[in-house]
Amino acid sequence: MAGGWSALERSLRKAGATHIAGVDEVGRGPLAGPVVVCAVIMPADKRAIPGVTDSKQLRAADRERLAARIEAEAVAIAVRASSVAEIARHNILQATVRAMARALAALPVRPDEVLVDGKPMKTLDVPHRGVVGGDAACYSIGCASIVAKVVRDRLMARLATRHPAYGWEANAGYGTPVHLAALRAQGITAHHRVQFCRTALGGQLAL
Repeated sequence: MAGGWSALERSLRKAGATHIAGVDEVGRGPLAGPVVVCAVIMPADKRAIPGVTDSKQLRAADRERLAARIEAEAVAIAVRASSVAEIARHNILQATVRAMARALAALPVRPDEVLVDGKPMKTLDVPHRGVVGGDAACYSIGCASIVAKVVRDRLMARLATRHPAYGWEANAGYGTPVHLAALRAQGITAHHRVQFCRTALGGQLAL
């Protein structure tokens, strides 16, 4: 993100959109934990917060610092999740869409425009624009990416205290060697996505 607000956001503001909601998810790929979505509207009359970009490109300490400032400056912000059970019931894509819809519905301010990271979501029943690579190229989406990542990482760290073998405080539920070894040795917990784990282990999973 070169210098804050993107050209798309600036053009939308010129066209009359005051409240632009950025939406991003974190956690579509892990073997454990929910998928978390943030929807955020940043103030159009303020300069972009320096350093905002795709949350995966930032150090954990920088994400924490930026998330605190984003939450303090946001016009409106909402974080919602889809559980492991919901992911199993609806598949990861539709579970993500459901969390996005809930986050947007929870915003206390109605957005004039909605920008979602990636391609448009056909089943998201809210008018929106998809921005491929938006978490790195679009300020509003970058802010959403950071907050969603911080919230999910904190949740996985708390779960790790109950299930320390899997290394969730470091891997956030992704399929690292430590996580895979623990799955082979101890099996799954209630927080694991069973089908994801089976795929990661080549179908060899003791339930």
